Amino acid sequence: MAFAPIVVVGAGFAGSVIAERFNALGRSVIVVERKDHIGGNAYDEEHDGIFVHKYGPHIFHTNSRVVVDYLSRFTRWTPYEHRVQASVDGALYSFPVNLDTLEQVFRRKFDEQSAEAFMKTQRVVYSPPRNAEEQVLSLVGPKLYEMFFKGYTTKQWGCLPTELAPGVTARIPLRMNRDSRYFSDSFQAMPSQGYTALFNRLLDGVEVVLGSEWEVGARDWTGAHVIYTGPLDAYFAHCLGRLPYRSLYFEFSEEQAYAKQKVATVNYPKESVPYTRTTEFNHFTDRIDSPITVLCREFPSAVGDPYYPVPNGENETLRRGYKELAARLEDVAFVGRLADYRYYNMDQVVGRALHVFEELVRKGW
Repeated sequence: MAFAPIVVVGAGFAGSVIAERFNALGRSVIVVERKDHIGGNAYDEEHDGIFVHKYGPHIFHTNSRVVVDYLSRFTRWTPYEHRVQASVDGALYSFPVNLDTLEQVFRRKFDEQSAEAFMKTQRVVYSPPRNAEEQVLSLVGPKLYEMFFKGYTTKQWGCLPTELAPGVTARIPLRMNRDSRYFSDSFQAMPSQGYTALFNRLLDGVEVVLGSEWEVGARDWTGAHVIYTGPLDAYFAHCLGRLPYRSLYFEFSEEQAYAKQKVATVNYPKESVPYTRTTEFNHFTDRIDSPITVLCREFPSAVGDPYYPVPNGENETLRRGYKELAARLEDVAFVGRLADYRYYNMDQVVGRALHVFEELVRKGW
Protein backbone atom coordinates (compact mmCIF):
# COMPACT_ATOMS: atom_id res chain seq x y z
CA MET A 1 0.00 0.00 0.00
CA ALA A 2 1.38 3.40 -1.01
CA PHE A 3 1.11 6.12 1.61
CA ALA A 4 0.89 9.84 0.96
CA PRO A 5 3.88 11.94 2.09
CA ILE A 6 3.54 13.85 5.38
CA VAL A 7 4.16 17.61 5.39
CA VAL A 8 4.55 19.09 8.88
CA VAL A 9 4.26 22.86 9.23
CA GLY A 10 6.32 23.95 12.24
CA ALA A 11 9.29 22.39 14.07
CA GLY A 12 8.16 23.02 17.64
CA PHE A 13 7.04 20.27 19.99
CA ALA A 14 3.76 19.49 18.22
CA GLY A 15 5.26 19.25 14.74
CA SER A 16 8.48 17.54 15.77
CA VAL A 17 6.75 14.81 17.78
CA ILE A 18 4.35 13.94 14.95
CA ALA A 19 7.18 14.10 12.42
CA GLU A 20 9.23 11.69 14.52
CA ARG A 21 6.33 9.27 14.91
CA PHE A 22 5.61 9.11 11.16
CA ASN A 23 9.32 8.89 10.39
CA ALA A 24 9.56 5.91 12.76
CA LEU A 25 6.96 4.18 10.57
CA GLY A 26 9.21 4.66 7.57
CA ARG A 27 7.00 7.33 6.06
CA SER A 28 8.16 10.18 3.83
CA VAL A 29 8.16 13.25 6.09
CA ILE A 30 9.17 16.87 5.46
CA VAL A 31 9.07 19.62 8.09
CA VAL A 32 8.70 23.22 6.96
CA GLU A 33 9.75 25.83 9.54
CA ARG A 34 9.73 29.60 9.07
CA LYS A 35 12.34 30.21 11.79
CA ASP A 36 16.02 29.60 11.06
CA HIS A 37 16.18 26.85 13.70
CA ILE A 38 14.20 23.89 14.97
CA GLY A 39 12.57 23.70 18.40
CA GLY A 40 10.06 26.51 18.04
CA ASN A 41 9.88 28.68 21.13
CA ALA A 42 11.61 25.98 23.21
CA TYR A 43 14.87 26.58 21.31
CA ASP A 44 17.89 27.19 23.51
CA GLU A 45 21.60 27.96 23.13
CA GLU A 46 24.47 26.96 25.40
CA HIS A 47 26.66 29.63 27.02
CA ASP A 48 29.47 28.01 29.01
CA GLY A 49 27.21 25.27 30.34
CA ILE A 50 24.24 27.63 30.81
CA PHE A 51 21.29 26.91 28.53
CA VAL A 52 19.70 30.21 27.51
CA HIS A 53 16.09 29.94 26.36
CA LYS A 54 15.79 32.45 23.53
CA TYR A 55 12.02 32.77 23.81
CA GLY A 56 11.66 32.92 27.57
CA PRO A 57 11.91 30.21 30.23
CA HIS A 58 10.57 26.76 29.36
CA ILE A 59 10.25 24.60 32.46
CA PHE A 60 9.35 20.98 31.89
CA HIS A 61 6.92 19.40 34.35
CA THR A 62 4.26 16.74 33.98
CA ASN A 63 2.20 14.06 35.65
CA SER A 64 2.08 12.00 32.45
CA ARG A 65 4.27 8.89 32.48
CA VAL A 66 3.46 8.41 28.78
CA VAL A 67 4.98 11.79 27.92
CA VAL A 68 8.05 11.23 30.13
CA ASP A 69 8.70 7.79 28.70
CA TYR A 70 8.38 9.07 25.15
CA LEU A 71 10.69 12.09 25.55
CA SER A 72 13.20 10.05 27.53
CA ARG A 73 14.05 8.25 24.30
CA PHE A 74 15.59 11.51 23.10
CA THR A 75 17.12 13.08 26.20
CA ARG A 76 18.53 12.44 29.63
CA TRP A 77 17.15 14.63 32.39
CA THR A 78 18.57 16.88 35.08
CA PRO A 79 16.18 17.13 38.06
CA TYR A 80 15.01 20.70 38.52
CA GLU A 81 12.23 22.18 40.64
CA HIS A 82 11.28 25.68 39.59
CA ARG A 83 10.97 28.37 42.23
CA VAL A 84 9.61 31.88 41.81
CA GLN A 85 9.54 35.00 43.94
CA ALA A 86 7.39 38.09 43.47
CA SER A 87 8.92 41.52 43.93
CA VAL A 88 6.43 43.98 45.44
CA ASP A 89 7.47 47.40 46.76
CA GLY A 90 11.06 46.28 47.27
CA ALA A 91 10.24 43.06 49.12
CA LEU A 92 10.47 39.50 47.77
CA TYR A 93 7.69 37.02 48.48
CA SER A 94 7.42 33.29 47.82
CA PHE A 95 5.04 32.62 44.91
CA PRO A 96 2.61 30.90 44.45
CA VAL A 97 1.17 32.03 47.77
CA ASN A 98 1.98 29.62 50.61
CA LEU A 99 2.26 29.84 54.40
CA ASP A 100 5.53 31.79 54.17
CA THR A 101 3.87 34.32 51.88
CA LEU A 102 0.86 34.70 54.18
CA GLU A 103 3.06 35.21 57.23
CA GLN A 104 5.14 37.84 55.45
CA VAL A 105 2.12 39.74 54.11
CA PHE A 106 -0.13 39.60 57.17
CA ARG A 107 2.67 39.59 59.79
CA ARG A 108 1.36 36.68 61.83
CA LYS A 109 2.12 32.98 62.22
CA PHE A 110 0.03 30.35 60.48
CA ASP A 111 -0.30 26.62 60.33
CA GLU A 112 -2.49 24.82 57.79
CA GLN A 113 -5.66 24.99 59.89
CA SER A 114 -5.31 28.62 61.01
CA ALA A 115 -4.37 29.71 57.49
CA GLU A 116 -7.46 28.07 56.00
CA ALA A 117 -9.67 29.69 58.64
CA PHE A 118 -8.05 33.08 58.02
CA MET A 119 -8.40 32.84 54.24
CA LYS A 120 -12.11 32.22 54.61
CA THR A 121 -12.33 35.72 56.09
CA GLN A 122 -10.38 37.16 53.13
CA ARG A 123 -12.13 35.54 50.19
CA VAL A 124 -14.86 37.18 48.14
CA VAL A 125 -16.56 34.09 46.81
CA TYR A 126 -18.15 33.98 43.37
CA SER A 127 -19.86 30.71 42.53
CA PRO A 128 -19.05 30.17 39.80
CA PRO A 129 -16.50 32.91 38.97
CA ARG A 130 -17.32 34.63 35.70
CA ASN A 131 -13.86 35.97 34.92
CA ALA A 132 -10.21 35.87 36.00
CA GLU A 133 -10.65 38.55 38.67
CA GLU A 134 -13.51 36.72 40.35
CA GLN A 135 -11.52 33.50 40.18
CA VAL A 136 -8.63 35.01 42.17
CA LEU A 137 -10.85 36.89 44.62
CA SER A 138 -12.62 33.60 45.36
CA LEU A 139 -9.25 31.99 46.06
CA VAL A 140 -7.19 34.59 47.94
CA GLY A 141 -9.27 37.74 48.49
CA PRO A 142 -8.63 41.38 47.51
CA LYS A 143 -5.32 42.12 49.29
CA LEU A 144 -3.36 39.27 47.72
CA TYR A 145 -5.15 39.83 44.42
CA GLU A 146 -3.97 43.44 44.31
CA MET A 147 -0.43 42.54 45.38
CA PHE A 148 0.33 39.58 43.14
CA PHE A 149 -2.29 39.07 40.44
CA LYS A 150 -4.04 42.16 39.13
CA GLY A 151 -1.09 44.08 37.69
CA TYR A 152 0.74 41.02 36.40
CA THR A 153 -2.36 39.72 34.62
CA THR A 154 -3.13 43.13 33.14
CA LYS A 155 0.41 43.46 31.76
CA GLN A 156 0.57 39.90 30.51
CA TRP A 157 -2.71 39.96 28.63
CA GLY A 158 -3.09 43.64 27.77
CA CYS A 159 -6.54 43.86 29.34
CA LEU A 160 -8.18 43.82 32.75
CA PRO A 161 -8.65 40.46 34.50
CA THR A 162 -12.41 41.05 34.31
CA GLU A 163 -12.11 40.63 30.53
CA LEU A 164 -10.46 37.19 30.72
CA ALA A 165 -11.85 33.72 31.29
CA PRO A 166 -11.53 32.29 34.84
CA GLY A 167 -9.16 29.59 33.65
CA VAL A 168 -6.38 32.13 33.05
CA THR A 169 -5.72 32.48 36.77
CA ALA A 170 -7.09 29.10 37.90
CA ARG A 171 -3.71 27.58 36.98
CA ILE A 172 -1.99 29.14 40.02
CA PRO A 173 -2.64 27.39 43.36
CA LEU A 174 -2.92 28.60 46.95
CA ARG A 175 -0.85 26.37 49.23
CA MET A 176 -1.58 25.84 52.90
CA ASN A 177 1.94 24.52 53.48
CA ARG A 178 5.52 25.75 52.96
CA ASP A 179 6.04 24.17 49.55
CA SER A 180 7.90 26.88 47.62
CA ARG A 181 7.95 25.05 44.29
CA TYR A 182 6.11 26.71 41.43
CA PHE A 183 4.83 23.35 40.16
CA SER A 184 3.76 20.28 42.10
CA ASP A 185 3.88 17.73 39.25
CA SER A 186 5.35 14.30 39.94
CA PHE A 187 8.04 14.76 37.26
CA GLN A 188 10.07 17.99 37.11
CA ALA A 189 13.33 18.15 35.18
CA MET A 190 15.23 19.85 32.36
CA PRO A 191 16.80 18.16 29.32
CA SER A 192 20.40 17.58 30.39
CA GLN A 193 21.84 18.84 27.10
CA GLY A 194 19.15 21.42 26.47
CA TYR A 195 15.99 21.49 24.40
CA THR A 196 17.74 22.00 21.07
CA ALA A 197 19.64 18.74 21.48
CA LEU A 198 16.34 17.00 22.26
CA PHE A 199 14.81 18.37 19.04
CA ASN A 200 17.86 17.34 17.02
CA ARG A 201 17.27 13.77 18.13
CA LEU A 202 13.52 13.96 17.53
CA LEU A 203 14.12 15.09 13.95
CA ASP A 204 17.08 12.86 13.18
CA GLY A 205 16.51 11.47 9.69
CA VAL A 206 13.65 13.87 8.93
CA GLU A 207 13.98 16.38 6.09
CA VAL A 208 13.68 19.88 7.58
CA VAL A 209 13.39 23.07 5.53
CA LEU A 210 14.26 26.12 7.65
CA GLY A 211 13.52 29.76 6.94
CA SER A 212 10.56 28.85 4.77
CA GLU A 213 7.13 30.45 5.16
CA TRP A 214 4.25 28.08 4.54
CA GLU A 215 0.97 29.35 3.16
CA VAL A 216 -2.05 27.60 1.73
CA GLY A 217 -1.51 27.26 -2.01
CA ALA A 218 2.07 28.57 -1.87
CA ARG A 219 3.37 25.16 -2.93
CA ASP A 220 1.73 22.22 -4.58
CA TRP A 221 1.27 19.57 -1.92
CA THR A 222 -1.20 17.57 -3.98
CA GLY A 223 -1.53 14.10 -2.53
CA ALA A 224 0.20 14.98 0.74
CA HIS A 225 -1.18 14.93 4.27
CA VAL A 226 -0.49 18.18 6.14
CA ILE A 227 0.08 18.60 9.89
CA TYR A 228 -0.39 22.28 10.62
CA THR A 229 0.87 23.78 13.90
CA GLY A 230 0.69 27.50 13.09
CA PRO A 231 -1.98 30.05 14.04
CA LEU A 232 -5.43 28.63 13.39
CA ASP A 233 -6.89 31.77 11.82
CA ALA A 234 -3.86 32.31 9.57
CA TYR A 235 -4.45 28.98 7.81
CA PHE A 236 -7.84 30.28 6.69
CA ALA A 237 -6.49 33.73 5.79
CA HIS A 238 -8.43 35.26 8.72
CA CYS A 239 -11.66 34.80 6.78
CA LEU A 240 -13.83 34.88 9.93
CA GLY A 241 -11.77 37.58 11.63
CA ARG A 242 -8.47 37.62 13.53
CA LEU A 243 -7.93 35.58 16.64
CA PRO A 244 -5.85 37.70 19.03
CA TYR A 245 -2.57 36.39 20.39
CA ARG A 246 -0.30 37.97 22.96
CA SER A 247 3.34 38.29 22.06
CA LEU A 248 6.56 38.85 24.00
CA TYR A 249 9.90 40.48 23.51
CA PHE A 250 13.01 39.90 25.57
CA GLU A 251 16.01 41.79 26.86
CA PHE A 252 19.01 39.55 27.57
CA SER A 253 22.06 40.48 29.58
CA GLU A 254 25.22 38.47 30.21
CA GLU A 255 27.45 39.68 33.02
CA GLN A 256 30.72 38.68 34.63
CA ALA A 257 29.08 38.02 37.96
CA TYR A 258 27.71 35.26 40.15
CA ALA A 259 23.97 34.58 40.22
CA LYS A 260 22.03 37.67 41.23
CA GLN A 261 18.70 36.07 42.10
CA LYS A 262 18.02 33.54 44.84
CA VAL A 263 15.59 31.74 42.53
CA ALA A 264 15.37 31.32 38.76
CA THR A 265 12.47 33.71 38.19
CA VAL A 266 11.32 36.89 39.89
CA ASN A 267 7.88 38.23 38.99
CA TYR A 268 7.13 41.95 38.94
CA PRO A 269 3.36 42.28 39.42
CA LYS A 270 3.18 46.07 39.69
CA GLU A 271 2.10 47.89 36.52
CA SER A 272 4.73 50.57 37.20
CA VAL A 273 7.35 48.00 36.10
CA PRO A 274 7.07 47.47 32.33
CA TYR A 275 8.26 43.85 32.33
CA THR A 276 6.54 40.90 33.99
CA ARG A 277 9.49 38.79 35.12
CA THR A 278 13.24 38.32 35.12
CA THR A 279 14.71 34.86 34.65
CA GLU A 280 18.28 33.87 35.49
CA PHE A 281 19.16 30.77 33.47
CA ASN A 282 22.06 29.64 35.67
CA HIS A 283 19.57 28.08 38.09
CA PHE A 284 18.22 25.61 35.53
CA THR A 285 21.43 23.58 35.50
CA ASP A 286 22.62 24.55 38.99
CA ARG A 287 25.32 26.89 37.71
CA ILE A 288 24.78 29.57 40.34
CA ASP A 289 28.48 29.33 41.22
CA SER A 290 29.43 30.26 37.65
CA PRO A 291 31.30 33.59 37.29
CA ILE A 292 29.00 34.34 34.33
CA THR A 293 25.28 34.97 34.72
CA VAL A 294 22.66 35.31 31.99
CA LEU A 295 19.37 37.06 32.68
CA CYS A 296 16.28 37.77 30.62
CA ARG A 297 13.60 40.40 31.14
CA GLU A 298 10.23 39.59 29.60
CA PHE A 299 7.96 42.25 28.12
CA PRO A 300 4.42 41.37 26.98
CA SER A 301 3.33 42.93 23.70
CA ALA A 302 0.29 43.21 21.46
CA VAL A 303 2.47 42.85 18.36
CA GLY A 304 5.02 40.30 17.27
CA ASP A 305 5.09 36.53 16.95
CA PRO A 306 2.05 34.82 18.51
CA TYR A 307 2.72 33.22 21.90
CA TYR A 308 -0.46 33.02 23.92
CA PRO A 309 -4.08 32.64 22.78
CA VAL A 310 -6.25 35.19 24.61
CA PRO A 311 -9.00 33.26 26.41
CA ASN A 312 -12.40 34.91 26.63
CA GLY A 313 -15.92 34.20 25.42
CA GLU A 314 -15.72 36.19 22.20
CA ASN A 315 -12.47 34.54 21.12
CA GLU A 316 -13.80 31.09 22.00
CA THR A 317 -16.77 31.66 19.70
CA LEU A 318 -14.43 32.67 16.87
CA ARG A 319 -12.20 29.67 17.60
CA ARG A 320 -15.16 27.31 17.27
CA GLY A 321 -15.96 28.84 13.89
CA TYR A 322 -12.46 28.13 12.63
CA LYS A 323 -12.50 24.63 14.12
CA GLU A 324 -15.65 23.92 12.14
CA LEU A 325 -13.79 24.91 8.97
CA ALA A 326 -10.84 22.76 9.98
CA ALA A 327 -13.04 19.72 10.55
CA ARG A 328 -14.09 19.82 6.87
CA LEU A 329 -10.53 19.27 5.66
CA GLU A 330 -9.74 15.61 5.14
CA ASP A 331 -6.00 15.94 4.49
CA VAL A 332 -5.06 18.57 7.07
CA ALA A 333 -4.69 18.03 10.84
CA PHE A 334 -4.36 20.91 13.29
CA VAL A 335 -2.37 20.44 16.50
CA GLY A 336 -0.53 22.62 19.01
CA ARG A 337 -1.04 25.74 21.08
CA LEU A 338 -1.55 28.03 18.09
CA ALA A 339 -3.44 25.62 15.85
CA ASP A 340 -5.81 24.58 18.65
CA TYR A 341 -5.92 28.11 20.10
CA ARG A 342 -5.33 26.65 23.55
CA TYR A 343 -2.94 27.64 26.35
CA TYR A 344 -1.08 24.31 26.58
CA ASN A 345 1.99 23.51 28.65
CA MET A 346 4.80 21.66 26.86
CA ASP A 347 3.80 18.26 28.20
CA GLN A 348 0.23 18.85 27.08
CA VAL A 349 1.45 19.67 23.57
CA VAL A 350 3.47 16.45 23.47
CA GLY A 351 0.58 14.41 24.81
CA ARG A 352 -1.84 15.89 22.31
CA ALA A 353 0.60 15.33 19.43
CA LEU A 354 0.95 11.66 20.38
CA HIS A 355 -2.84 11.34 20.57
CA VAL A 356 -3.40 13.03 17.21
CA PHE A 357 -0.76 10.81 15.62
CA GLU A 358 -2.57 7.69 16.81
CA GLU A 359 -5.86 9.05 15.48
CA LEU A 360 -4.32 9.79 12.08
CA VAL A 361 -2.82 6.31 11.83
CA ARG A 362 -6.24 4.81 12.57
CA LYS A 363 -7.66 6.98 9.77
CA GLY A 364 -5.16 5.49 7.37
CA TRP A 365 -2.80 8.42 6.98
